[in-house]
Amino acid sequence: MTVTQDDARAPRLTLIALFLKFLHFGLLAFGGPVAQIAMIRRELVEREGWISSARFNRLLAVMQALPGPEAHELCVHMGMLARGRIGGVLAGLGFMLPGFVLMMLAAWTYDILVAGRAVWSGALLGVQIVVVALIIRAVQRIGQHVLEDRILWLLAGLAFAASLIGAPFWIPLVAGGLIYGFSARPWIALSLGLVAVVLSVALRSVGIDAAVTVSGPITEAGTLDLFVAGLKGGLLTFGGAYTAIPYVRADTVGRGWLSDGVFLDGVALAGVLPAPLVIFGTFAGYVAGGWAGALAVTAGIFLPAFAFSLILFERLEAVVDNPGLHRVLAGVAAAVVGVIGATGLQLTWSTAERAPSFWAAALIFMTALAAVWLAKGKWAPPLIILTGALAGRLIFG
Repeated sequence: MTVTQDDARAPRLTLIALFLKFLHFGLLAFGGPVAQIAMIRRELVEREGWISSARFNRLLAVMQALPGPEAHELCVHMGMLARGRIGGVLAGLGFMLPGFVLMMLAAWTYDILVAGRAVWSGALLGVQIVVVALIIRAVQRIGQHVLEDRILWLLAGLAFAASLIGAPFWIPLVAGGLIYGFSARPWIALSLGLVAVVLSVALRSVGIDAAVTVSGPITEAGTLDLFVAGLKGGLLTFGGAYTAIPYVRADTVGRGWLSDGVFLDGVALAGVLPAPLVIFGTFAGYVAGGWAGALAVTAGIFLPAFAFSLILFERLEAVVDNPGLHRVLAGVAAAVVGVIGATGLQLTWSTAERAPSFWAAALIFMTALAAVWLAKGKWAPPLIILTGALAGRLIFG
């Protein structure tokens, strides 16, 4: 049965039943956001009639405009429809809990049995090369939906350049949102762009930048620092979880708490677990700060996904339908595309530097890139990652 009426009602489940329903979704959340959203639509809209298909489409459009993992935000919203705000919290926790627990176990196992052991080095390098290819493909996929006109392309290009020279992360994002918001007034938009350039150069000249480099003594990872790293990723996840990568990487790899290779291993693990991809933050937090670090990063990443639905529930659709806000969010999203593009280039370079043979690494990369471009289905990324591990083991030893 497909529900077409806008007055469809969610069933009033008990809190335990609601939690278990979304826990079940979390256990089956393989294949990334597209597969996860399709599962939620099939079960709650088409089979159980919680809301109409038209309203679900509008809600999905709102979630895609806001930062955060869309599938998780949808679960929070649907839980609120059934049992109010406590229902939203339980639905969100149920959906994320399986992936969180599995990632914690995976991070612990990685730390105990894999990290630093030569026998795994070739396979891990193969995985890292494949993950870089997945990131490059993600930039293209996100960009084709976000970059709708020449101004947005220009903003993405400027954010790409700003990130490569080490501009603080917030400058291209704020500038992109304001410039596109005022694009109907060219002189204001141009002035905002010039202010952003001057500010970036000035901060860079006094040593304040966002370049992912380790200089000076490496400090111990603090729980609050890791929470803030996760919060940046959660607040800036526009168009998919891959957009959280630059910000979590800058605050973990950039402080010397883990290497690019280990970071990419965490992204690979997230790609094969039933969870939103941003669960890679849990892995990074564990490697940097143990159990407390993993909890801190995870809390930071998922807090916005809970907050937007819980706080703005009654006005969510109206807020994002505001044309001015929509243009600002579009400008921010374009800048994020440029930032993740720059991060993809930096990760490509650092991975190539670690490879014993550049040409062998290039062969794996190009093969993986072709595979992620052509492969379809929710099982494609995990299979490509596993194939990369096998290729790395055979080629690099």
